[in-house]
Amino acid sequence: MTQALLFDLVATDPGSNARAGRMTTPHGTVHTPVFMPVGTQGTVKTLTPADLEDADAEIILGNTYHLFLRPGHELVRRMKGLHGFINWNRPILTDSGGYQVFSLTDLKKITEEGVTFQSHIDGSRHLFTPESVMEIETALGADIVMPLDECTPYPCDYDYARKSAAMTLRWAERCRKRFDELENLRAAPQALFGIVQGSAYEDLRAENARTLVEMGFDGYAIGGLSIGEPKSTMGNVIDLTVGYLPQDRPRYLMGAGTPEDLIDAVGRGLDMFDCVIPTREGRNGALYTRFGRININNARFKEDPAPVDEACPCYACRTFSRAYLRHLYHAGEILGPRMGTLHNVTFFVGLARQMRQAILNGVFAAWSQAFLHTYNTRKGGETE
Repeated sequence: MTQALLFDLVATDPGSNARAGRMTTPHGTVHTPVFMPVGTQGTVKTLTPADLEDADAEIILGNTYHLFLRPGHELVRRMKGLHGFINWNRPILTDSGGYQVFSLTDLKKITEEGVTFQSHIDGSRHLFTPESVMEIETALGADIVMPLDECTPYPCDYDYARKSAAMTLRWAERCRKRFDELENLRAAPQALFGIVQGSAYEDLRAENARTLVEMGFDGYAIGGLSIGEPKSTMGNVIDLTVGYLPQDRPRYLMGAGTPEDLIDAVGRGLDMFDCVIPTREGRNGALYTRFGRININNARFKEDPAPVDEACPCYACRTFSRAYLRHLYHAGEILGPRMGTLHNVTFFVGLARQMRQAILNGVFAAWSQAFLHTYNTRKGGETE
């Protein structure tokens, strides 16, 4: 595989499986644990690249499905790739678009060749194969790309999960082969991750992980979680899977996004995370603080002069009161969702940074216990 991504394990926590690392990519360094804001269509909704830099986001995520449908990957290639198109000079990860194919459209057909789907935009029909997804992601030019896989629903019967996991492995092999063939078409080196699937079944997860490691990838993701399964199931799947993954490769938990989930997953040995929770909930007034989540639309904030979180360095917290932000949401002013999104992204990126520091200090287990105690007992941090 390519040397597009170098991963150095910097520290481990003595009281847990948490670890701090450093990923080096063609567009910069990423310090792990890391939270990746989701920029589905080439933008983290309501935020500029400068906003993301101010929030200290080291890497963002783009979506292959949406960028394929519009503006189209060949246009993005002509615009010097996704980095040049959106004017973001730090690392980018693109997913395969498989999850969106399976979740956004009812009209789809899965075969060994790939998945045929109908666009949610105009009804046009398209075929994603492992090979075509690699071609699209090569054109987009992200630093890290993901292979086509099937994310099975939860719950899922064993026979379906077994067949799906086996097909995902065959797709992964085809992705890797085509990825290698496209080497000369890349403007800059790219890294390819493998995705471990297998629903909630331990034997399928184990087989998937072992086989992917034998294939050899630059990093490994755990897919098919955070889709409604019990927290205990998520934890069991993570623990089982991590046991098969190499120490010298980054580990990515796809789609998990509550603060509790991130802290739990880091303690189990995972490094990378993404979720739409900070942006989606920020647009609707659900704001995250070290004292828990608040709904800024609630009447109790109507005359609250305090910032959302006094410890937060974001522009919204440095500048505006809860009362003013509540007014913006109630008045339908765009500045409200923009400030809410900026605050939440800053919170989640900062949470990952706090976890890293706790690991470096060798106190992650104690830090996480103290953080969660405060987060779960202060009722959103009302002004005292």
